[in-house]
Amino acid sequence: MKTKKLQIHTFSLWILAFVTGNIASAQYTETINTNKPGFSQGAFAVGKNVVQLEGSLFYLQEDHSLLQYERTHMGADFQLRYGLLLERLEISYTGAYNRVEQSNFSGGGSTDVNYANLSRSTLGLKYLVFDPAIFFGEKKVNLLSYHANNRLDWRDLIPAVSVFAGANVHLGDNNPLIPPLDPTISPRVELITQHNLGRWVVVTNLVADRIATDFPSYQWFLTVTHSINNNWAIFGEYQGLKSDFYSDDLGRGGVAYLINKDWQVDTSATFNFKDTPSVFQVNVGMSYRLDFHKDEEIKQKGAGKGGRKEKKKKIDLENEG
Repeated sequence: MKTKKLQIHTFSLWILAFVTGNIASAQYTETINTNKPGFSQGAFAVGKNVVQLEGSLFYLQEDHSLLQYERTHMGADFQLRYGLLLERLEISYTGAYNRVEQSNFSGGGSTDVNYANLSRSTLGLKYLVFDPAIFFGEKKVNLLSYHANNRLDWRDLIPAVSVFAGANVHLGDNNPLIPPLDPTISPRVELITQHNLGRWVVVTNLVADRIATDFPSYQWFLTVTHSINNNWAIFGEYQGLKSDFYSDDLGRGGVAYLINKDWQVDTSATFNFKDTPSVFQVNVGMSYRLDFHKDEEIKQKGAGKGGRKEKKKKIDLENEG
């Protein structure tokens, strides 16, 4: 009898930890919250006073059947993120450096051209506008049914929503990796949604880039990530691009491994569906955070007939999770 009670108690604690862990993920998380290995970004910020670096080394091969050239890109992409002032607010800098070797085949011969520069340099702010976990409150826990706590609920269909506003900053002239006559500063805005469905996470990004320039760009992302266990995750991603400078449809897939709560490594591959140019890219990356987050004190109203005065209560997410 005692053994049965102990099993029920242990099972109940496990369910409670699972549910409160999902609620806690609405903002700061005990394990690193990274956008890698995909190229989209999630709706949630890293957490107040958290510093996080995400990056990868890449190899990219382009072959253009009509213009008859081959390009080999080697470089690095990176994002520096910081939880600024509020749990919902994040400031970030995103960059990508490319070293390109290009061979042009025309007139029966070939010529080689080498160049290197930044293909992206963006500074911006992301703000979590709507968090369903906070808006609807904590789900009720059924201590007697695992399936009742993990089945799909209508609230799961309502995503978290964030907005991103930033500026592309490009210094220097004659950068072939960006549109010609691109201004020094141009705006970029994004609408971001995220569904957390147990071990599945679905993210969408709608992007308007270089607005009001000669070459505005529009992008859309759909990223699906599945956690196999506490350490391994796989993902698939579709990215569409539409611009007079470059348009494409890209497929992407990869795997990530969580070394510890602050450190993740990953790898991914990207391909497209055309030959003007054909694209194949391999990335190997990592994400690491410096966690200076401190749980904030909130005011909680006392209960009972005496109507106790409001008092401050510190919430320890780690103990709850």
